Amino acid sequence: MEDLEAVNLAADWSDISQGLRKDLGHQLHSQWIKPIQVGGFCEETGTLDLYLPTEFSANWVQDRFADRLSLAWKIARSNVRHVRISVHPGRRQLPELNLAEGGLSSGRRAANDGGHGGVIAIANDHMGNAGFVSSVGLDPSLTFAAFVTGEANVLACNAAQRMSASEQPQFSPLYLKAATGQGKTHLLHAIGHSYLNAHPRARIFYCSAERFMVEFVQALKQNQMIEFKARLRSFDLLLVDDIQFIIGKASAQEELLYTIDALLAEGKRLVFAADRAPQALDGVEPRLLSRLSMGLVADIQAADIELRRSILESKLTRFAPLEVPDDVIDFLARTITRNIRELVGGLNKLIAYAQLTGQEVSLQLAEEQLTDILSANRRRITIDEIQRTVCQFYRIDRSEMSSKRRARAVVRPRQVAMYLSKVLTPRSYPEIGRKFGGRDHSTVIHAVRLIEDLRTRDADMDGDVRSLLRQLES
Repeated sequence: MEDLEAVNLAADWSDISQGLRKDLGHQLHSQWIKPIQVGGFCEETGTLDLYLPTEFSANWVQDRFADRLSLAWKIARSNVRHVRISVHPGRRQLPELNLAEGGLSSGRRAANDGGHGGVIAIANDHMGNAGFVSSVGLDPSLTFAAFVTGEANVLACNAAQRMSASEQPQFSPLYLKAATGQGKTHLLHAIGHSYLNAHPRARIFYCSAERFMVEFVQALKQNQMIEFKARLRSFDLLLVDDIQFIIGKASAQEELLYTIDALLAEGKRLVFAADRAPQALDGVEPRLLSRLSMGLVADIQAADIELRRSILESKLTRFAPLEVPDDVIDFLARTITRNIRELVGGLNKLIAYAQLTGQEVSLQLAEEQLTDILSANRRRITIDEIQRTVCQFYRIDRSEMSSKRRARAVVRPRQVAMYLSKVLTPRSYPEIGRKFGGRDHSTVIHAVRLIEDLRTRDADMDGDVRSLLRQLES
């Protein structure tokens, strides 16, 4: 029951988070709301715990968004009376990194791309006998072996592997540009792991731009900028995520500029990641802009359906011997298109629900339990667009969609168009019938059931429908 409650809380949080994203905008949501983790809920006191990765981010969210979060949770769950915002208990004992004092920060980012709370990870010999810290802060699951490649990301993946190889790369810095959830953070972690394998005593600096800002301000306040600069420029590999969040911070931009120049002069390696190209970074001074774009800018495009399907299939090995039918994988790959994090999250949620309730994973279960994710991803496809695409595919005139002709060469495409209209639009059977020459809803129901049956028995029909789905959803 506790596991089921956790799943339900996670589902509620997904809905609340999406609503806050619309209210606050992408940047504020990504920086402060997305890193929140839902903790436990106490029935007796009605208290729900929300966790953030650092004291800084917890205090910021408490000051600015506590009332909004509390109201949203009370609307979603009437038994929630109090919302408590704090640092995750597992992180309270971990020391914050202070570059001026040479400390180490330990922590883990989320397994998928995103999350702007950020942590700083260092791997080095730590001056003397303290022992070698192999990969502090790097998620062990985010390696090149776990990164699924396709046409959309092969350039970025190859460039990342070249950056982490033993031989000196032909370009530096490497700038990874991708929308949220497409894998840029995965590649940053993978570079760190691979570089450590090739250079076991390397010194690596990994952080988000927001975390870089926090440490920079702390060093400034404590009059420890000399030590901060010295340690920052002693690393062999610099990995900075979400560089867009350093926009407008003039002093931090200047320090980053000097650090880049110093590391490049010594042949060190630098990798940056952002959700936009360097030229699209507003508020960045021209000198820093030129440094960010002087190496290689590798763009990660949105994953196509084949890559999305390959990613889902690669994740299934974790759940063996549980079986997930091919039609479920195909459905998720077709429907969840915005980013890879949502795609994998949808699969995880579906499997967790099936395991906790003892149900089999099925297409019906996916449609019932992933309504929030599916509705957010589903593109607005119209019946007119479906009719036009089907007519082009079968090479018939558009007027045949509404005609009374009953020739097989006309009837079958018309039935396919009715089936796709039901699958891809929220229209009811009567509404669909009216768009097909005022036909009765029973005619549409018959067409939908017939095509569903033909897809299971006729490989050619199934291939036609798959091809049309790809065209309409691309």
